[in-house]
Amino acid sequence: YHLPMNEILVIDDPAAATVALEPVRSRLLSELAAPASAATLAMRVGLTRQKVNYHLHALEAHGLVRLAAERKWGGLTERLLVATAASYVVSPDALGPVAVDPDREVDRLSAGYLIALGARVIREVGDLVRRANETGKRLATLTMDTEVRFASATDRAAFSHELTEAIATLVSKYHDESAPGGRAHRLVVVAHP
Repeated sequence: YHLPMNEILVIDDPAAATVALEPVRSRLLSELAAPASAATLAMRVGLTRQKVNYHLHALEAHGLVRLAAERKWGGLTERLLVATAASYVVSPDALGPVAVDPDREVDRLSAGYLIALGARVIREVGDLVRRANETGKRLATLTMDTEVRFASATDRAAFSHELTEAIATLVSKYHDESAPGGRAHRLVVVAHP
């Protein structure tokens, strides 16, 4: 059963988020990294096959699991389901108008603003991944993650100043608003303790 599985699926539908966050269904999703039947899952999670089937139908209706194979046993057909992703994350879009928005934040040095930027990254990149998958294209991204330990607040401030200058220099060197066929990219740099 070698079905392609998304590494991460961003859930942007409120109903799908509600289904995925329900504890029994979340547990079933974690059990479905490899295809399994309702009967197999029932033994693993300690529920009746009928209850497991009920939850699996809800997960399948929202695209969180899919059919991997069917096996015939006498006159019965056993369905094997598999999760559509190894991991899931809920997009702020699932929260509708109460979702965090960096344009509403005032203090750009606050933790709230950093969280709002992170939420925007999830929303935007989740949408880009979905569209890339629909068209069979690869999405080019760049991610850096490192840790730096500052000896003092003065060093942290100096680092922030130098990093800001370096980014401003690179942006002014490569940004071309009038480039025919050019494509804008978002650059977000965050730091937190």
